[in-house]
Amino acid sequence: MKKVNLWLNWRLICGLVVILIMRNTAEGAVSKYSIVLSASEKFIGSLSTEQKVMAVVAYNQANAVKWTNLPCGLQCRVGILLGSLSASQKSLAKNVAKAALGASIGAGYDQVMGIMEADAFLGKGRKEYSSDNYIIAFLGMPDRAGKWQLQIGGHHLAVNLTFNEGRQVSASPLFMGLEPPENTTLKGNHDALVDVLKSLTDGQLAKARLVEGYGDVFVGPGKDGAFPVIKAGIKASELSSQQKSKVLKAILQWVHIADDSTAKELMKVYNIDLNDTFVAFYGGVDLNKKSDYVRIDGPDVWIEFICQPGAVFPQGIHYHTIYRDHLRDYDSSFQFGSTRQ
Repeated sequence: MKKVNLWLNWRLICGLVVILIMRNTAEGAVSKYSIVLSASEKFIGSLSTEQKVMAVVAYNQANAVKWTNLPCGLQCRVGILLGSLSASQKSLAKNVAKAALGASIGAGYDQVMGIMEADAFLGKGRKEYSSDNYIIAFLGMPDRAGKWQLQIGGHHLAVNLTFNEGRQVSASPLFMGLEPPENTTLKGNHDALVDVLKSLTDGQLAKARLVEGYGDVFVGPGKDGAFPVIKAGIKASELSSQQKSKVLKAILQWVHIADDSTAKELMKVYNIDLNDTFVAFYGGVDLNKKSDYVRIDGPDVWIEFICQPGAVFPQGIHYHTIYRDHLRDYDSSFQFGSTRQ
């Protein structure tokens, strides 16, 4: 009888622990959202009527998908240019980004700021590059009940965060790029993928190797929903537990763009999907030469990383990378066609 009682008490304690963890996670998400909402309201409140028309636009598919990696300012994006803001307004805009993005060191907010700093460096020699040419946009008015999207974008950057009913619900699509690669902003992403590839045996590399390469990421700007129908590479079910851990660690480098609670929820899904996730690559495993490419493609997660010829420094390379989710881009608010297998 004592053993039965002990067992029942243990089950009760475990159940209470799970409930407390779930409650704390939910409360944390709500608390985090309050900070995002407050920062957004302060920024929008600082804008003139004309500026608000630029910064707050309709939440619809046409506006949601209007993003790119090109240095074309407002010609190819919605939103308001950071360069058109006063110093105090810029500070408030950064507060929005800091509140909404992941807080992990070297990821999330840090990466967004690093990419903008890299563009400011490029702008010393080319006027089309500048941190002032980045935008912030609110698709829909931020509130506690409705759905809205935050865009932060510019050359080599497209952040798309979707919020609904008082919490962050999607962190994709995400495009990031970097030149020169000596800037360490994407080092964590690069090194995590190299770690995955270098852990593979010769036989596994042969299975993972793609026959043809790409000029850029395959499902980039304007390619919403255009995932390959047939998955390529080696299936993670064929990998060791240590190799699988490296794949998850690599995925996390991109998922950290989201706030902590959203990132945890996404990683739970990607962990469940892991055995049905594929790793593929083209070129070398060091990812340091033109056309070197790697892809992680699961039932849900999609990540690409490619080394392209340098644009400003043509003798070198620069990085392009994208994170998508087969089902959760834009929180599944729009229809593009699904290739989920």
